[in-house]
Parts: sequence; structure tokens; C-alpha cells
Amino acid sequence: MIDKNDNLKEHNQAFGLRVIRLVDTLPIKPASKVIGHQLLRCTTSVGANYCAACRARSTAESRSRMAVVEEEADESGYWLKMVGDADIMKPELLADLLREAGELTAIAVGSIKTSRRNEK
Repeated sequence: MIDKNDNLKEHNQAFGLRVIRLVDTLPIKPASKVIGHQLLRCTTSVGANYCAACRARSTAESRSRMAVVEEEADESGYWLKMVGDADIMKPELLADLLREAGELTAIAVGSIKTSRRNEK
């Protein structure tokens, strides 16, 4: 199982909160509504699944939850890029969140790899 890292829990929650605030500023248009919904769903899922991974009852369960964290963090990057590419928001305003989504994806990948390596 992964170590319970309160700093990472807080970081994941802060990421979700930043995206909630961003989505609240999107223009009221059909595309913004759909993309905003997808973005909210995946970014808030990152933190929720990380918390579940920390509470896992087994290494396999923890690794499975971290795989979901990886998927959702990666998907967050996709939707953030889509917001910029669709000219819904200026890409430079999204750069920090895009970087953060990439970092959270990399942390999840690293955690999964470490878990597999430690199991051998």
C-alpha cells in the first residue's frame, strides 16, 4: 500500500478546488458546459481516488486506485488542453494547471511502479 501522504492529499484537493474555480468562470455556452462538466468530474476524482488508495486494505487495491488516479489526472490534462484549444480560455491561463495535471500523473505512475517493484 502507499504511504499516507497528507501533503499530497492536500495538493490533490487544492488542484480540484482550483479547477472548480476555473470552471465557474467559463462562458455559458454549450461546449463550455460539457467540457467544464468533464473537467470537474476528472479533477475532483483525482483527490477522491488518492484518498481511497491511502485507505486501501491491500496493496492490490491501493495500486488499482492509483491506476484510477493516473487515468483521471491524465484526463484532466486532456480537458484543460481542450479548453485552451477550443478558445474557451487563453492557453497561458491554463499552463500552470496543465503542468500540475502532468505532475500528478507522473506521481501516480511512480507510485504504481514503486509498488510493483517493492512486491517482487
